[in-house]
Amino acid sequence: MTTRRTLLAAAAAATLPALPRAAFADTWPTGPIRAIVPFAPGSATDTIARLFAEAMRPALGQPVVVENRPGANGLIAAEQVARAAPDGNTILFGTNSTHAAADALFKRVPYDIERDFVAISTLATVPLVAIVNANSPYRSLADFIAAAKARPESLSFGTASSSQLVAARTLARMADIRLLEVPFRSSPQVVQEVIAGRLDLFVADVAVTLPAIRGGQVRALGVTTKTRVPQLPDVAPIAEQGLPDYAIFAWFVLVAPAGVPKTVVDRLGSAVRAAANDATVRDRLENTLGMTLFISTPEEAAAFVRAERAKWTAMVKAAGIEPE
Repeated sequence: MTTRRTLLAAAAAATLPALPRAAFADTWPTGPIRAIVPFAPGSATDTIARLFAEAMRPALGQPVVVENRPGANGLIAAEQVARAAPDGNTILFGTNSTHAAADALFKRVPYDIERDFVAISTLATVPLVAIVNANSPYRSLADFIAAAKARPESLSFGTASSSQLVAARTLARMADIRLLEVPFRSSPQVVQEVIAGRLDLFVADVAVTLPAIRGGQVRALGVTTKTRVPQLPDVAPIAEQGLPDYAIFAWFVLVAPAGVPKTVVDRLGSAVRAAANDATVRDRLENTLGMTLFISTPEEAAAFVRAERAKWTAMVKAAGIEPE
């Protein structure tokens, strides 16, 4: 992988204008920037990507065009960006799925999380919430756990990302219950399955589940953080419902292929900060989607990803999840 990355970087550099590297960085960008999203439209990652992409445009002077490449828990999109030319024209809205849990969940990851990317900035964090159908007999988490214990592997849960898988499996392990996993390609699809009553449980980002909760189509049983979520003040943390060690949150990070000039990285970082200061972006993320803005320097983002990679690896192992 290292050899391939070196060759790709060299090939890309050879295609750049015959200008000093600093001069190229000073004139960048000269055209639209592709922003790859590893999950389907309507997912939390897609939502935050589109908000930031639009708000970054004034600072960059060029459009940031979002392109969804779902599949394989984000690995397809992440590999595409890892192999892209290191010119700043292709970036990835990564997550804990692509940049923390992947190595523990899969036997073969087609990129190296640290070597093949340069971090630009962390973007936001978001709690998850466990939901069931609004007409479900499970009015509390205790009800659901009791039913699952009475009928092992008869109750189902859906997943469309690694954070959802780890969150549900960790819940099952701590509660000593056995559930039936049903994988899906997108989070909105799983929400619809819960609404239709064809799926018993979904543990997913507040950003994805909040509309259905507010619309009365699903019932929230607990949030995955140890503190309550402002948008769901009446929903107790799972940690307060008999599982005191339970705590999980998802996050988002902007990265580019390794080898991107530092001046370009800094320019992208400045655009991220400008977007985060936009009142509309802040209101939508924090008040509507239940996210918390989390902006950083490239160095801080790299250190955060490194620490989260260790944490998620430990959680995956503790949940008894075997690499695929």
